[in-house]
Amino acid sequence: MPIVESGGGPAVGATPQMMTLRVARAERIAEEITLFELRHPEDRGLPAFTAGSHIAVRAPSGALRKYSLCNDPGEPDRYVVAVKREVPGRGGSVSLVDGTRAGDLLPCSEPENNFALAERAANFLFIAGGIGITPIMAMVRHLKSTGRGRFKLYYCTRTPQATAFLEELTMPAFHGQVRIHHDQGDPARALDLWPLLERPSDAHLYCCGPRAMMEAVRDMTGHWSRAAVHFESFADAAQTRTAEDRAFSVRLARSGEVVEVPANVSILEALRARGHPVPSSCESGTCGTCRTRLLGGDADHRDLVLSDAERADNIMVCVSRARSAELVLDR
Repeated sequence: MPIVESGGGPAVGATPQMMTLRVARAERIAEEITLFELRHPEDRGLPAFTAGSHIAVRAPSGALRKYSLCNDPGEPDRYVVAVKREVPGRGGSVSLVDGTRAGDLLPCSEPENNFALAERAANFLFIAGGIGITPIMAMVRHLKSTGRGRFKLYYCTRTPQATAFLEELTMPAFHGQVRIHHDQGDPARALDLWPLLERPSDAHLYCCGPRAMMEAVRDMTGHWSRAAVHFESFADAAQTRTAEDRAFSVRLARSGEVVEVPANVSILEALRARGHPVPSSCESGTCGTCRTRLLGGDADHRDLVLSDAERADNIMVCVSRARSAELVLDR
């Protein structure tokens, strides 16, 4: 997270502390994808970041969105994000792409990371779909520059023209490490991921892309160690809602208090509005921070973290909802 509006990181929750950065470069790098290079206005160094990090960016429209950093963390003087212009989205990406030019100043947060590389891992398997390549680009650049570990990247896009970083990833330096698959927008031509995931390995798996891809990867890795499978989602709670969503209530078992959850509000938001502090981080159902014991009711699970067995008595309150009229939580 993603989801971000088309940037590869999770959606923004609380407003972070902002700093002002200068747009050193704004360049279209693929169909509907623009790369922004951000630097300090006085060319000073920037707060350090690690591979998988994201920053929040305030677009000219005022919308605040998170975008994954895609440059090498070893570069101390710049942040690079790639933004897909999503017309059906919530407006942040359109405003940023259409309304930002080199030389402009943008409010940005310091980096945060909910999708960090496992510190002791030596092997990595990356699966990226579309603009989900952004956090993974920082990862492969970091691994290449430091020689820290071995990796394989499978990158799925619609066409070559819609593929960000195509020229770099097809250079000899990545030979044997990167496979790029174009499906031409035809689901029947999608890359078959099962041969990659059928047998668990010692690699840590990192997946970022469309929700359907990540759900497929989650389903195919049920026999992997949960600690070795990592997701970054593009969809926050608002983007995972459906027209069929309805209001329900949550009963807190320890106090007996009943909290109403409207159709357009998450459980997390409803609890906080009633004064109940709930820890969270990604708010996209991928990090596990808001995991809560479920004591009763039929949950509509929308996370990418819990196994089928764990879903019997746990729920991620940032994105999941209820099929029954009431859920009972251990709070």
